[in-house]
Amino acid sequence: MTGPEDARTELLGALIAIEEQFAWVDLDTLQTAVDLEERARVLGDGELAMRARICQAKMWMRKGEVAATGRQVREIEQWGVRHDSRPVRARAHLLWANVARHLGDFAAALEHSVLAVELLEDTATPSTRVWHRAKLADALGQFNAMEAARIHYRQAEILAAGDRLSWLRMAVLNNWAYMELTCGFPEAADAVAQRLQAVAAADGLALEGADLDTIANIHLANGRFDDAVRAVEQAMAYDESSGAEEADSRAEYLLTLAVARRGQGDQESAQACLDSCRELSEERELGDVLVRWRQEQAETYAARGEFEAAYDMYREFFTAYRDQHLSLQQAQARDRHAMFEVLEARQDAERFREQARRDPLTGLRNRRFVDEQLPLLMDGPELPLTVAVLDLDHFKRINDAFSHDIGDRVLVRVAELLEAECGTVPSAFAARLGGEEFLLVLPGVDAAGAGARLERLRQAVRDHDWADVAAGLRVTVSAGVAEAAPDVTRAGLLSTADACLYAAKRDGRDRVVVERQAGMAVKYQS
Repeated sequence: MTGPEDARTELLGALIAIEEQFAWVDLDTLQTAVDLEERARVLGDGELAMRARICQAKMWMRKGEVAATGRQVREIEQWGVRHDSRPVRARAHLLWANVARHLGDFAAALEHSVLAVELLEDTATPSTRVWHRAKLADALGQFNAMEAARIHYRQAEILAAGDRLSWLRMAVLNNWAYMELTCGFPEAADAVAQRLQAVAAADGLALEGADLDTIANIHLANGRFDDAVRAVEQAMAYDESSGAEEADSRAEYLLTLAVARRGQGDQESAQACLDSCRELSEERELGDVLVRWRQEQAETYAARGEFEAAYDMYREFFTAYRDQHLSLQQAQARDRHAMFEVLEARQDAERFREQARRDPLTGLRNRRFVDEQLPLLMDGPELPLTVAVLDLDHFKRINDAFSHDIGDRVLVRVAELLEAECGTVPSAFAARLGGEEFLLVLPGVDAAGAGARLERLRQAVRDHDWADVAAGLRVTVSAGVAEAAPDVTRAGLLSTADACLYAAKRDGRDRVVVERQAGMAVKYQS
């Protein structure tokens, strides 16, 4: 029978196996991630539950649910901040970078990629460390900072090589080569692509379709059309034999092959590739491929001397290109708006929640907050824990003699003195229970220490200069102090503090009475 630690170790291993499926090809894994989250919650491991949620969010991202993913990752990252969980925050920021990239915000993508690397825990797997570094390099490249990107690509490659992660090293090199090509450095891209092929050959690994497509496009950019044809044909053969073809991959290959055939001067074969590409793209509704198909069809018409047809097709291309980018911008705007609306609603909810737990007059916490938080503190490890119930002496006389407005100002001033005392004790808080009655909660402070603090506070209230509130005003306070014990309930603790307060009132007011569970042992008075 396995114990909790064994169960956690098994769960972590299953979770890492999903986390390291960097391509996220298998969407059926979504249910596995959901199951892992539930298992983590049963074990009471919030950190692993959040990591399982990140895995789910990645898969929703792959399905195109950008706004929904953005909302999830924001919640997950906030959980990571509250619980000081670097593993959760690092992975959340990596996903957040991908969301930002899809929204066209490359500056935000770079910022989140940097945080994903900085926050990654030292115990992260080698594969995770490599991938976070590689995605930072991708973000730098997309931000047109290719010189800095090369440094991080090289670091990621070195890490992968050192840990003998050849498959991951190839993925890094593929991304690197593609980014060099995209940023307008075909010769640098060629050098990286050659290293990619050398690693595959040395370790006996097959170049996948994505690798071969990148290589083919690099050949095209460097004018090596025969090599490009061979690379594309190998990519097609790989996908057919492995069953790894994605919805758009064959259409992309056909488009690349058409460019290569045109470069060879084989216009007939180029047109045949374009016809197949168009048919497949229309069948699968591949709008992005169809836009680029129009551009290449125009080039092919021009190469055959059919300039009028080329001109008409170029017009179609520019119209489709404009509409495509307008549609993309609108989609990005909708996603950003959806994320903003949810964030705004959450901020409103948090603000209202905070307001509902504050006393509107003094700004102190209220009874609702006390009812929620005091039991948590009593159940937690922060013992000793002491509470003090305070009451302003003869407060009705102040209202009657000076006015209710002056009485309110007195309450606010006393609240300020209580807040100042709380500032000297971590996690302490003051609350207004109602009328002129207040509560001070002091985690980590025993009854003797609390008694001394309350005595200083009592003297501070009595000796305070009240002249700026009302001439001739005098204010004193009485307090009852009680220390929590393992077998005492919240109601019992407050009842004991109340009893001490009543004792202070009975003995003449303007004094502090402390209860030490064994009986009333200490009294402070003027």
